[in-house]
Amino acid sequence: MKLSAIALCVPLLAFGTLAHAAPDFAQVKDILTKNACLACHAVDKKVVGPGYNEIGAKHKGGDEAAAALLAKHIKEGSSGIWGPIPMPPNVGIADADIKLVVEWLIAGAPQ
Repeated sequence: MKLSAIALCVPLLAFGTLAHAAPDFAQVKDILTKNACLACHAVDKKVVGPGYNEIGAKHKGGDEAAAALLAKHIKEGSSGIWGPIPMPPNVGIADADIKLVVEWLIAGAPQ
């Protein structure tokens, strides 16, 4: 294969990994409900923490680093990012569930 053909394929593969559809909102909502996320967050407005629409807007189209950061904040908690109230860690949420929620957020938190 020619070097130019390889050079053309590499960026397409990289963009292909980021450009996939958002998970089904019903499935994400079930995860958010099951893990008590909706006690502090709503999809479309600030409660204690920011609305998922705000988080989605901030991270929409994010790369793997943004996804890893969101996953870390969900699992380990965070503070000082959206205001003075810290987000507690969510150690009980399954990694597969975190992955779906993060994919949904990176897609802009569509309903």
